[in-house]
Formats: sequence, structure tokens, C-alpha cells
Amino acid sequence: MKALSKKTDHELIRLFTDGEVDALEALIVRHKEKLYTSILFLVKDKYLAEDIFQDSFIRIIDTMRGGRYTEEGKFLPWAMRIAHNLCVDHFRKVKRTPVIRTGEDKDIFEILNFSEDSAETLMIKKQSHDRVRNMLDSLPEDQREVIILRHYADMSFKEIAAATNCSINTALGRMRYGLINLRKLMTKKQIAL
Repeated sequence: MKALSKKTDHELIRLFTDGEVDALEALIVRHKEKLYTSILFLVKDKYLAEDIFQDSFIRIIDTMRGGRYTEEGKFLPWAMRIAHNLCVDHFRKVKRTPVIRTGEDKDIFEILNFSEDSAETLMIKKQSHDRVRNMLDSLPEDQREVIILRHYADMSFKEIAAATNCSINTALGRMRYGLINLRKLMTKKQIAL
């Protein structure tokens, strides 16, 4: 490999077309940083840049194996042109992709979330839910009941009043005092949700 690194691009290409696979590796190692960096500056996405970098070398290899490479001594500019054209093709394809908009003029993919939460995120959510449950358990029964019916059962205060056999004002008051007590508990225990 060290002997190959001293050869010119033209010599490496000739060796590769003659069947010397290591010559291609030397060529890639020599130019990968410049080529990848230029792609990354264009697309501004690490993973997309890696994909386009690989596609560029697939095209380069196909062209060289097919005997169609004619850029004598100008390998890097030729490879850069291939990479640039692939970047342009990507942006043309993205531009042609129809965008589904919502009533608020947002892209539908900004609203939909297809990703799954990481194990860490799931653990944090579980811990937060556990803290809230523990704080709710420490509230007086009537306050806890109103908060649970309002936030977990999504009941209106009129429905809560009917279910707990009290007036709407009493239900509102219990909710208010329950939330005040929850805030005090959070401050006392220094809990942030």
C-alpha cells in the first residue's frame, strides 16, 4: 500500500483498470477528505453526505471499469464534478417531492412523529410519571380526585361536580388548592418535570 501511495492518480487508475484493487483504495484514501468535505458543505447533513460520497465512488468505479475515464491527470476535479452532480440531483428530487401541508401550513412530517423514544427518554418519562403519582398520592383525597378526573379522565368541571356530588365552584376550588399543593411539593422536593 505504501508503494501505491507514491504513484500518481493516473498510474493508480491504470493499475485499477488492470485489476489491482488496492490501487482504488489508495485513490480513495488520497481524496476522500476533500471529496467528502465538499459534499458535506453542499448538503449540510452528515448521513446524506456519506450516502452521496459512496454513490460518487460507485459512479467513478463504474466509469473506470467501463474504460470511459478520459480525464488525464485531473481525477480530483472529475470526481468533484460527479459528487456535485449527485448533490444537485438530490436537491432536484427533494424539490419535486410533493409536500403534504396541514391547515396551519406545516409540512405533515413536522407534525407526525415516526421515531421511537430512546431507552433513556422512556426511563425519564417513567420516572416523571412515578414522581407525579407519588405527589398526587400525598394530596388530600378530594383534591387528588378532581385533578385525576380533569387531567387523566379529561372531564369538564361540570361533569366532575356531578361525579363527586359537589358544586362546580367547589370542584374548581379543589382543583386550585390541589395544584397549589402540587407546586409546593415540587418546590420542597426540588422536582422538575
